[in-house]
Amino acid sequence: MKLLLLGIGNLLLSDEGVGIHALRYLEQNYSWPPLVELLDGGTAGMELLVPITSATHLIILDAVQTQAPPGTVVQIAHADLPAFFRTKLSSHQVGLADVLAAAILTDSLPSYITLLGVVPASLELGMELTPVVAVQLVPLVNRIVQELTALGITLVTKQPSPVKLVSD
Repeated sequence: MKLLLLGIGNLLLSDEGVGIHALRYLEQNYSWPPLVELLDGGTAGMELLVPITSATHLIILDAVQTQAPPGTVVQIAHADLPAFFRTKLSSHQVGLADVLAAAILTDSLPSYITLLGVVPASLELGMELTPVVAVQLVPLVNRIVQELTALGITLVTKQPSPVKLVSD
């Protein structure tokens, strides 16, 4: 198994960056086995084709526009992704839908794909998540960890590094 944990989104558009924020949180707080690749996909499009088609399992982290209230943690499974991408939320999801379509055409789509994210409250210009989405970052991360555990991947929480004092 080779799993790609792909964070996508735009950090300049408030909640649009929740996938990247979640990926960074995971990267900073957990040790990762070699079979898992963490990738900040930003707003990339076709550049993601090789990493996606090189994986057997794909978990996408993103802002997810649904009818649910802002701040709701959402999971969209493999079978439901085509319908989701027909109602595109943003330019990077247009690119991602095209990448997944190209992977299908080349018969190299990962066998397991799921999308995990949070319903955004704002996509306005801003570097911070809105409060309603920010409070869902840890629950989103917990959901991601549960998903990985269900796939047989055990994560170890990183211990804080001890403070080293420099003596003169």
